[in-house]
Formats: sequence, structure tokens, C-alpha cells
Amino acid sequence: MKLMSNQAYQLLFLTERSPHHQQAALEAAPTGVTVTMLRAPNRATILTLLPQMDFLISERAGVIDAEMIAAAQRLRLIQRLGSLTYDIDVAAAHARGIPVCTWPIEGCILVAEHLVMQMLALVKRLPEAKAMTETVQDWGRPSRRTDENTFAYNWTNRRAVGGLYQKSVGIVGFGEIGAELARCLRGFRPAQVLYNKRRRLPERVEAELGITYASEETIFAQSDFLCNLLPFTAETELHLNRAVFEQMKRGAFLVSCGSGGTVQEADIAVALQTGQLGGAALDTYEWEPLPPDNPLVQLARENSANVLLTPHIAFGVRAKEYEAWRSDDYTNILRWLTKEPLLYEVNRTG
Repeated sequence: MKLMSNQAYQLLFLTERSPHHQQAALEAAPTGVTVTMLRAPNRATILTLLPQMDFLISERAGVIDAEMIAAAQRLRLIQRLGSLTYDIDVAAAHARGIPVCTWPIEGCILVAEHLVMQMLALVKRLPEAKAMTETVQDWGRPSRRTDENTFAYNWTNRRAVGGLYQKSVGIVGFGEIGAELARCLRGFRPAQVLYNKRRRLPERVEAELGITYASEETIFAQSDFLCNLLPFTAETELHLNRAVFEQMKRGAFLVSCGSGGTVQEADIAVALQTGQLGGAALDTYEWEPLPPDNPLVQLARENSANVLLTPHIAFGVRAKEYEAWRSDDYTNILRWLTKEPLLYEVNRTG
């Protein structure tokens, strides 16, 4: 969208995401707005730049406190890409007359939905049940028309089919996707949802999301479902491996939509074959596209293996390109400039 005014507006865009994602956001920026993109900048740099800025976008997380807001004398709007504002001093912003808005990240919501699908598919043994149902064979009983008294419950003699109800779910690498996943899980009434991240959330946010902070070791030991949302770093590379799987409950499930390089796929295959893992569902992999000699591929082809592999699609597949989709990041800035009501504005309590 092009602005009618010839005035050049300055926007500070703070992110922790990779250069690929930064470039997509930069290319989607509207004309008439000059974007300064910074990845995990230090506080001094932010304070130096803020006095010249008209708008501030913070992607997913990052402290925006009263001192920063006071330094931003020209600031018209604070936009958080994501749903969490615990690290923004909303009261200080409103005291200055600066609106604060969140913006739902559709892809994060879709990944959270995908994780729920993965968990349900494994605990209900969907890959195996689907394969067996489609097999034409003599089931040892005649086929009869069903009515209220006539049916053939579990005619394929499946075992260990359950659900999410009263199960323990553990999330490692808790960020915006983790928050959306926690919201999704509430309707399934798990026994507990444990999470781990580098910086613990405030207790009020934990209460709102229905989650409990725990060490990784506690999560590995107590979870019926281990959800991997770890980003790729030097510390997380192949972090989920044999040593981790041996700490887990026997028969627990692993679901993974984090960076593919954070899981050791050969160790997953061994844990599945020994029964240490009751099932595994992955959407991302160390090597993509998935090589045919990946040990999980063969297991996924076996009816008895509880494995679900999807081709890195959890974030969604859209008709428009990712760069064009990122133009949504600037919607509220354009609405402010055209004097339209802002969307997803945060109230004074945050």
C-alpha cells in the first residue's frame, strides 16, 4: 500500500529472527516508511535510535519499558507481532498517549494446530489404524449392517488407543507458538502443561496460559507428550537424542515442529524400535527434503510403527508468497496513518 503523504516515517523493527525472515519483512514494508531492522540489539542501541522513530515493531518478544518509551518522543504506535505483551510497559505507553497493539501470527497458530494434530494422531494410533482399516482381509467375523445394537467395535483389535485428557504435556522451546499451543490444549483438559524457556514467564502469564515452568529434566521425566519447539542454535543442535529419550517415560510420544537440526533422527528410530518411545511425529528434519535413507521413513512405511511424517508444512501453505504475507506486519501502521481504527489494541492493564 502506498501512502498519500510525502512525509517519510521512521520505523524501528526489533526481532530475534534470522536474516531470511528479516529480509521478507523488509521487502513487505510499505512505501513512505523507512525501516531500521535490528536483530537482538542491546539496550543502548535501542535508546539511541528511539528518539527518531515514529513507530516501533517488536517481533514476538523483547522488553519495552518506561525508559525506552520516555526516550521515544515522536513515537505514535507500538506494535507487538504476536500475542504476548508481558514485557511491554503498557501503562507507561498509555500515559504518553501511545497505543499498544498485538498482531496474531497466523503461521504460529497453524503450527500449534499441527502439533495438536500430531499428538492426537499418535495417541490414537492413526497411521496404523488408517492402514489396517484400508486393508481388505478376513477379520474372522461376518460383516453385518450396523444399528443401535449391532456393530463391530475395534474389529482390527487395536491396542493402546487413548487421548490427551489427563495426560502431561511438556513443551521445550516455548515462544509464541508455545503460547498458542497452550491455548489450544486447554479444551483437551490435560493433567498439566509444563514448559521450559531461557527466560521464565511472569506468574500471571503462566496462570493465563495454564502452564507450569519446569526444568528440561523434569519435563523429560514427567511428560506423556514431549513437544519440541526449539530453535536451532549451537546449544540446541541435536539436543533431543538418545540421552533425552532414555529419561522419558517408556511409551511416551515425541512431536516436533521445532528446527529440524535439534533432533537426532537415528536415535528416535532406535527408541521407537525398542518401545522407549510410543510414537513420533515430525514436520521438520535435519536434512530437507527428507532423504529416502532416513531411518524414520522406513518405520513410517510399516503398519506397526506409530510414526507420522509431514513435509514441513505446519506453518501453512498459502497462495501468496511469504514476503507478501508479511505485509500484514504493517497493517496497524497503515491504519494509523489513514486514521482508521487500530486492530487488537491492548487495554491499560496489558
